[in-house]
Amino acid sequence: MKKLFLLFAVCLSVSMLTVNSYAQLIDNLDGTVTQVRIDGSQLMWLKDANAAQGSGYDPFGDGMMSWYRANDWIASLNSANYLGHNDWRLPATLPVNGNTYNYNQSDNGSTDYGYNISATGSAYPGSTGSEMAYMYYYELGNKGYSDTSGNYAQPGWGLTNTGPFTNLRPDYYWSGTEYADWPDYVWHFFFNGGRQRLLGKGKDDRLYAWAVRSTAVPEPTSLILLGTGLVGVIGLKRKSH
Repeated sequence: MKKLFLLFAVCLSVSMLTVNSYAQLIDNLDGTVTQVRIDGSQLMWLKDANAAQGSGYDPFGDGMMSWYRANDWIASLNSANYLGHNDWRLPATLPVNGNTYNYNQSDNGSTDYGYNISATGSAYPGSTGSEMAYMYYYELGNKGYSDTSGNYAQPGWGLTNTGPFTNLRPDYYWSGTEYADWPDYVWHFFFNGGRQRLLGKGKDDRLYAWAVRSTAVPEPTSLILLGTGLVGVIGLKRKSH
């Protein structure tokens, strides 16, 4: 009976979370962290943000590697069905405005190149276009080297909050998104100053890599029906006693 009540409570909690989605990070206690973003979409990140260290894909054993090696590392995770999943990828960098890229430099998050992308108080607060910018600014609440008015070295800037993650480096991380007009370049994000920009795929450029995957959002109706069914089961058990 206690187990049924516990299961019902969990289902009810999840259904409420789904109906009233809000940003949060959930440690799954299995080496992954689920991120529920403000728009209700969900991602699953490796809890170790430098899991590639010592993988053999990082030439110097520090977790830093070329973009090509980073993709090879991701492929190895998928081949091994790592942690029960085969759809790992590098973080995506999509337009902050939800439509088209703007490659001009900005400090107020109004473009895809610069600081404060998706940050609170920016031009597009809570934009989920850039998965790493959203994580750094909106989810973890870190500050960029520049504030939204263009004042540099703002107080408290840098990677001051890493949330439930381990080994999140205050350094550059690869995105899996290529520059559409020039595929020799890809997006990357600086997890210290909070700057997003493009970088060539040169084999000598070594950045960190963080694996993430998209996850399906539970259907509220299904969860509520499950909870209703559990209420019925609990009621029957009470009558039988």
